[in-house]
Amino acid sequence: MSNIADTVPAPLPGSPEQRALMLRAWIGFVAMVFGNFMAILDIQIVASSLNQIQAGLSASAEELTWVQTSYLIAEVIAIPLSGYLSRLLSTRVYFVLSALGFTLASLACAFAWNIESMVVFRALQGFLGGGMIPTTFAAMFMVFPPEKRTVPLVSLGLVSTLAPALGPTIGGYLTDSFSWHWLFLVNLVPGLLVAFTVWNLVHIDKPDWSLARSIDFIGLALMALFLGSLEYVLDEGPRHDWLEDDTVRPLFFVAIIAGVMFFWRSLTHKDPIVDLRVFRNRNFAAGSVVAFVVGVMLYGIVYLVPLFFGTVRGYSSLQIGHVMMVTGIAMFLTAPLAGQAQKRLDLRLMLAWGLFAVALGTALNANLTSQSSLDQFLWPQLLRGHGFMFCMVSMTGLALGTLQPQDIKNGSGLFNLMRNLGGAIGLALINTLLSRLNSMHWSHLAETVNLSRTPVREAAIAASGNLAPMMGSDAQSAAVGIFAQRVAQQALVMTFNDLLLMLAILVASLALLLPLIEKPREIPAGGGH
Repeated sequence: MSNIADTVPAPLPGSPEQRALMLRAWIGFVAMVFGNFMAILDIQIVASSLNQIQAGLSASAEELTWVQTSYLIAEVIAIPLSGYLSRLLSTRVYFVLSALGFTLASLACAFAWNIESMVVFRALQGFLGGGMIPTTFAAMFMVFPPEKRTVPLVSLGLVSTLAPALGPTIGGYLTDSFSWHWLFLVNLVPGLLVAFTVWNLVHIDKPDWSLARSIDFIGLALMALFLGSLEYVLDEGPRHDWLEDDTVRPLFFVAIIAGVMFFWRSLTHKDPIVDLRVFRNRNFAAGSVVAFVVGVMLYGIVYLVPLFFGTVRGYSSLQIGHVMMVTGIAMFLTAPLAGQAQKRLDLRLMLAWGLFAVALGTALNANLTSQSSLDQFLWPQLLRGHGFMFCMVSMTGLALGTLQPQDIKNGSGLFNLMRNLGGAIGLALINTLLSRLNSMHWSHLAETVNLSRTPVREAAIAASGNLAPMMGSDAQSAAVGIFAQRVAQQALVMTFNDLLLMLAILVASLALLLPLIEKPREIPAGGGH
């Protein structure tokens, strides 16, 4: 079995043999990137059509949450486990099994007959899809030497940022044009093509079956308990007032206990299921922190912007999709620029610029009104999309580019886990703050909108007069209702402004990490084991 890593620096540059081998390497890698895109996209594409799935499966609102929660729990367990499994089975075998399993699980989801079957199939889909994401990142560093990583690095950055942004738009289109079943059926042909291409063209490493004799089952169980319980608490906590819920509370303590035991096991076992000692690499540790915050920002913005336009402006899914497309267009247009910058600039400068652009774009949106539209979001969205691309390319290179070849697979899983955990924790905090800040602003505004104040009383009298011809004796009550609606709307707008400002400050604070990051030293490609 040939090794693609050896084909990139071919002995005869420019020869037909080298061009053919390079073409094989590129086609195989592009297939992996597309599989990566499918796995990331599947979270947001389904989130946009949960109401239709609920109607189709006759599920309750409480049961419906498990359609997303089961996927996220399984995915967050699979991502750190991917390093161990790809070393055991080889990158090619593990990725192809994941791609085929993801495709079959998608087919099963499309034909789910009740909510219970859907939850089981979504968990399988999440676990198998989660394996493709870090494996693609690791393959890029194993296949391409440093001087040839620019385009692959930009491609991964584009996919990782574009998929969450486009998910709601694609999901809404498929559901409106066809049915919710197509959210899953759309994966079938691409999934089979990805598996076929990777099986035939990607030969990076060989399996290490000796790992099967020393599987740390205790560490695996602790990791599953820790990450599964944590993901459930983060996903369900905001909806059920956190520790007040009888299910969230015990799982919170399970996550703490299992987490402590998992960390101890990983740091002391001779062959841990996930080796946390990779965090000794200062660049990897700092890059993972950046990935965590970028996850908070990326998933937080993708959640808050549609929520603003849906609740405050009453936009349809299609109109919201048009707004979100601006970020996607900015990412796409920035990709070539980020590629050129990665060749010429210090990655630390790229990261600084990306953080600045994301922070500025978010801060510019922290002065919304109830009439804000695409005009107010155009430049901030463009800035954020531009900044996200610079952040993804630079932080991936800084975090994974300095790891030794034998640490790439494990490091890639942990790096992607940090980004996903950032998104999960960020959304949990955003949902909690959204409720509490909204209540605070509503209470404050309600105190000021008091009929004892002359301007308020005059406005109420004028509103009652305008409504009297239509409402008769109910005009005064209708006027009070309109006032209450306006107060609620303004409280919500103020809440969005607070949250956007908090996110801007959070990402700007990452500048404090930049002095801790060293300029990457070139590590040779290869080293599958």
